[in-house]
Amino acid sequence: MFQPKKKRPRIRKTMSGLIALTLLSSLILPNVAGAEPVEPSQVQFANVSVQAGETVHVPVVLKKSYFGVKAYNMQIDYDTSALEIVRITPKSINAITTSPNEEGVADFQYEIRNAEGWVRIIWVDFSGGNNPIVDEQQMFDIEIKAKNNATPGTKQLSVDQTDSEHWHFTNVEHESYTQLSGGAITITAANSGGGNSGSTPNPGSSSGGSVSPVVTPVPSTPAATKGVDIYVNGQKQEQSATATTATVNNQVTTTIHVDNDKVINQIGSGLRTLLLPMTGTGKGAVVGELNGKLVKTMQGSSAEVVIQTDSGTYTLPANQIQIDQVMNKFGSAVPMEDVTIQIAIVPSAASKQTAIQSAADKMQNTTVVAAPVDFEVKAIWNGQQVNVDRFNAYVERSITLPEGVGGSKITTGVVLQPDGSLLHVPTKVIKGNGQDSAIINSLTNSTYALIYHPATFSDVTNHWSRDDVQDLASRLIVQGTGDDVFAPDQSITRAEFTAVLLRGLGLHSPNNTETASFTDVKTGAWYEDEVQTAVSYGLISGYADDSFRPNSEISRAEALTIVSRAMKLVGLAQADASETTSLISSYSDSAKVQAWAAESVASAIKQDLVEGADGKLMTEADISRAQSAAIVKRLLQKAGLI
Repeated sequence: MFQPKKKRPRIRKTMSGLIALTLLSSLILPNVAGAEPVEPSQVQFANVSVQAGETVHVPVVLKKSYFGVKAYNMQIDYDTSALEIVRITPKSINAITTSPNEEGVADFQYEIRNAEGWVRIIWVDFSGGNNPIVDEQQMFDIEIKAKNNATPGTKQLSVDQTDSEHWHFTNVEHESYTQLSGGAITITAANSGGGNSGSTPNPGSSSGGSVSPVVTPVPSTPAATKGVDIYVNGQKQEQSATATTATVNNQVTTTIHVDNDKVINQIGSGLRTLLLPMTGTGKGAVVGELNGKLVKTMQGSSAEVVIQTDSGTYTLPANQIQIDQVMNKFGSAVPMEDVTIQIAIVPSAASKQTAIQSAADKMQNTTVVAAPVDFEVKAIWNGQQVNVDRFNAYVERSITLPEGVGGSKITTGVVLQPDGSLLHVPTKVIKGNGQDSAIINSLTNSTYALIYHPATFSDVTNHWSRDDVQDLASRLIVQGTGDDVFAPDQSITRAEFTAVLLRGLGLHSPNNTETASFTDVKTGAWYEDEVQTAVSYGLISGYADDSFRPNSEISRAEALTIVSRAMKLVGLAQADASETTSLISSYSDSAKVQAWAAESVASAIKQDLVEGADGKLMTEADISRAQSAAIVKRLLQKAGLI
């Protein structure tokens, strides 16, 4: 086969120059006569969705080619009333690119004509066919913007495949007949609502909301890529990932791309932890990327993925991604290896920082200690994404405290709500070598910040419950009954106890769309949302007459029944039938414990949540505000949440 000279020919940067490069490819790399393809090659444009005014990436992939492609040219046509091309990025190995505005000659060239509605892309393997594009390799990426005034609907990227200047592929061994599929661009109306803060996931599914379009901001700096080391079960795996850093919307973002197959081959069935460390990024965002196939493998090993950054750490058990549910939303025929899972730690936008500071300013004696951080999990396929924002077990993440700020200077982590309020999430502080960290556990993803909110009450100064009450008040879990007053010995209602328990657990919205139909829970009542949330998590069920009796005092037995259900949620073992009798019988009033409450009371005793008084359980007595605070605090401590 004739080999080209090492010095590449110079071609004018005009459209005729691009066409000349196409013709040159057949001279440099002549075809072998008589070698016919068994089947046509297959090229696929991704089908994507995009909001008007936003951009989206369209991967172009060689799905099938029996001998590999050594050269191609194509002209892609599009509707100029709705779309414009932002850029073309080659993805072939070692590709050198130029546009018509750049100097020199490269193996990948393109020209965009937005006014006329076409883009021409040409690639030639100047190595003499030694570096062909092969099956499942992405050829290039088209970045497309839907115009601000684009009408919602579907537009099609098209190619005139009957014109060889518009569509021509040359394989290593033969002229290739190549088929094209995909290229549908679904345009949706622009989001005029200002976006979602991310603090309240869509109810109804533990794996998040429905499929939505991927919106990809345009980087303002060129991406820089380097190899990075990751750790499997604590062992360094050199060059098993690459890190790409670019500035997007004034935010430096580093994306760690895991070599999925390499990690799977290395771990077998013994994976416990996949650690992706990325330090030295300061306040930049860090995104870990792995595919659905690796997540499924990790799920089978009960493994977890850990993203470690300067601003915090995200520890996510693979089974909480619930990859099977995610795949069902994309469609059962989608290969798992084609789905990208992104796990991100992102400094919150300025608008969220302002909202959190504004909320703190409205609260007494409250200081924002650490800037808010967003923790996100997304599944992406073919221009579509699913937000994985609900979990069926508590998931741990940490925020690094600012330098010079010790753990004694925070009282809790908080989550930003859509109405601008701040609510407690279970938080504890751990010591570090140089900086302390706040560990936050939650059943959702959200925007989190750390606050200092010391609270005292004059009527608990000498009360047995002082430490419990003031600790929970500083965490925004309990509130006083008036200025500087807590009323520790006052009884608490069923609605009030439910609200305190939910705040302690960090449950601020329903887990699903199921609604309670209690006859005495009126629309607009202050406890309406709390009741709905408690029902959705299986914490309350009401009475046989379909009432909840929200304003009735709650007995110790009733309170412990609700708490025992919460024990399941936080992973605390309950008393089994064989333990129940022995645990209760040591109290002098054990005969007064009703059968329906016996197992719950025994479970609370087993976990040291209750101690009784003077050898009695007093399950029929009303529980006080102080006792409620003490039990909720013990529950959270026993579960390791605070």
